[in-house]
Amino acid sequence: MDKITVIAPAKINLSLDITGVDERGYHLLDMIMQSVSLFERVTVTKKDRDITLSSNARYIPTDSKNVAVKAAILFFEYTGIDGGCHIHIRKTVPIKAGMAGGSADAAGVIVGLDKLYNTNLTREQMCEIGAKAGSDVPFMIMGGTKRVQGVGDIISPCAPMPKCHLVICMPSKGVSTPAAFANYDAMGEKTIVETDKLVAAMEADDIYGVAKYMANDLEKAAGSEDTQPIKEMLIQQGAIGSVMTGSGAAVFGVFDSEEKAVKAREYFRGRVRSVFVAKPVDFGATIAKDRGGYRKR
Repeated sequence: MDKITVIAPAKINLSLDITGVDERGYHLLDMIMQSVSLFERVTVTKKDRDITLSSNARYIPTDSKNVAVKAAILFFEYTGIDGGCHIHIRKTVPIKAGMAGGSADAAGVIVGLDKLYNTNLTREQMCEIGAKAGSDVPFMIMGGTKRVQGVGDIISPCAPMPKCHLVICMPSKGVSTPAAFANYDAMGEKTIVETDKLVAAMEADDIYGVAKYMANDLEKAAGSEDTQPIKEMLIQQGAIGSVMTGSGAAVFGVFDSEEKAVKAREYFRGRVRSVFVAKPVDFGATIAKDRGGYRKR
């Protein structure tokens, strides 16, 4: 086998609580993260040497500034394999959205290289590689519904998100993650994030409780003027709850019926840069042929 395609789901944050700062100055987090049916497709092809990258998106870097290339470099260092690869990324996930599209690509590269080179790494070993590429990469490898703490290095299972539909809106401008955290530090203002109540709602399979307790410490710090208006419009269009994901700028609403979600998507067309209807999924980066109906959006 010389070529393989991996589907890598984007993520949303049902919650994001900043709990402190470690001795290195990194923010400590407590988050509920959820994989969703908005996929990057990462095709990895064996080469004798070098790591190259191409994409349908002209705006992403193709050198080691791209976390997917960095992940490939780390994979070969970790395994000691003298090899190379070409990575092709078909992007769907918006950039600077707080949905970890770049980290999904990196996760896809690690999963794909493991299969191509028959290294039979455990998920824990893949996550060890991924953590060196970026803090979100381990979750993007694991996927599903997880409580993610520390600097992204403590990942615990959660009850799955109850059945629902999601409308994800990407505003015209993205948000820089470092800038969002810097603004948070400067503002010194916290949001009430009740993660344990959110977890309890998921354990009770209560989508209305989940919607009630969704919260994000970075919403105000992200500085996007579009966040609050989009949240309000999502509620007006029938969402039972709405919150910004990650460091922004994407905002999503939870809907209790597909019909309402589709109608909301049509409402937002032309009002935001991009809008998607998605569902929660229970997997991270996965070989495409192993996922049947999820091979294509």
